[in-house]
Amino acid sequence: MSSRSPDEFRLGVRPYDRGACTGDEPEDPHELLHRARRLTAHGHPWAGSAWERAATALRRAGGALTPGDHADALDATALDCRGAARPAAGPLFFRAADLHEQAGQRGKALVSRARALVSGPGPGATACARLAELCERATALQRAGRAGVAEAATVRLLHGRARADLLDTAPDPSAEAAALREDLDRLIAFAAPHRTDPAVLGVLADTRALLGRITAPDDPAAAEAELRTALDDHRAGGRRWPATEHQLLLAAVLRATGAHEEAAALLRSALASEVTDTPLRASDRARLCLALARTLAGSGGQGRTARGAKEEVAEVAEPTAQEEVAEVAELTVEEVAAEEAGERPALLAEAVRHTEGPAQDVRVGALARLLLGVAHAEHGRYGKALGLLEQALPGFAEDGDTAARVRARAWLAECLLHLGEPGRAAREYGLAAADARSWGDPRHGAALSRRTAHALGLSGTPRPVPEIHGTGGTVYADAKAETEAATEGGAPDGRTQGPWPGLRALPEPCGPPGRYQVDVYGEVGGAGQQAATAPGTRVQGCE
Repeated sequence: MSSRSPDEFRLGVRPYDRGACTGDEPEDPHELLHRARRLTAHGHPWAGSAWERAATALRRAGGALTPGDHADALDATALDCRGAARPAAGPLFFRAADLHEQAGQRGKALVSRARALVSGPGPGATACARLAELCERATALQRAGRAGVAEAATVRLLHGRARADLLDTAPDPSAEAAALREDLDRLIAFAAPHRTDPAVLGVLADTRALLGRITAPDDPAAAEAELRTALDDHRAGGRRWPATEHQLLLAAVLRATGAHEEAAALLRSALASEVTDTPLRASDRARLCLALARTLAGSGGQGRTARGAKEEVAEVAEPTAQEEVAEVAELTVEEVAAEEAGERPALLAEAVRHTEGPAQDVRVGALARLLLGVAHAEHGRYGKALGLLEQALPGFAEDGDTAARVRARAWLAECLLHLGEPGRAAREYGLAAADARSWGDPRHGAALSRRTAHALGLSGTPRPVPEIHGTGGTVYADAKAETEAATEGGAPDGRTQGPWPGLRALPEPCGPPGRYQVDVYGEVGGAGQQAATAPGTRVQGCE
């Protein structure tokens, strides 16, 4: 049997990424197979690399992977499909499930089928119902001794994730969230007696993280406790690789409760803690950089001034970060403010750098470029900002995030205005105004219409912009009336000494689309300051 299936060639996906393997590792097929199986059993993120080496060694020796090994290899490959490669995960999981069945591994087959159902952009109610059926089958198999506790628990956890993603579509989201919390508590009670199994402990960690996520909007303190326990369980299971999702969620809850110092220390620790055999993925590093930049922006320059910072972060900081925490605890307010003012743009630049490449996460890359572009524009570096904002826009068009697209266009227009291109600025302002008119709060669209009229006046062509005439035919007419009213009322017109203040009042980009959804920073919809966004302005964004 070939170690590569026709499905993999058809999908154009390389089955097992070699990762950072070196020539010093053993080439004996049996040793490589043992290593791959061991990494798979522990859920190691680089199991796919190990399977690639094992498959290559087997082919050279004239052998091939067994159906069970091939299935494990496909699972490892699919789990690593992120960003642009994510659509390939589902078919690979389904193929793995068939091979598990062929090998008589019915519990593993159910796990692969469950993963296939949740690997799409959104599982939906139909997939959620199918996952419920898989849970019943997994429970029956486990009771009959034909599936392990970790396998049964994993299927139940995946069903819980699908339910969490649908909470905001329920008739009563709060009641459904409460019911899901009860089910997750039962799952923890089921798995806890078997926590000596590293695989079970991994499921427990992920279950507590999910519990923390759906608890955050209603009880941030309880969510914090669950997320801390999730990180403890992750480490207790011998998992030396980063638990980035758990760390982002915990940092977001800490921000929501005002503990910016602790959130910043946690994120710095996550970025600094580097394990040689399991380094941070580029996309995870980018998200951590964005989250730390957001934390610094919300700390008001107070983030690391407290002399007691070392004690406050002791529970979450890795040992490698303790010296840094002690060091920064001695800084003055002025020193910290100056350092963080320069640190935030550097973090955004690093986030941009880590979102480049063929497997980039489009929405993370677009958001990083938008934020860095805005940071440049706020300091008068309009030329630098322009290129970044132009690169960000296509990503938001693909993602469908109207709030991010409006903000990117408005800042792009402002840059063009300051660079002496009012005609192009009017076009971008007009397109932003047309998008903003779909929101429940009319003030944003009105303000952007006034900017459109102002830019048209500066360009010497006070007439409708052709590109926006079809999508927002009333933009120019309304802008004219609103400009006259603003003039009579003494409202400020378009100033050229600095960015237009109204830009900062626009809705947050890439916010969670619902109360129980998670955004790119790890923030849950109802747990942070974004919850104060005016009704009707929040749109489908990063989940």
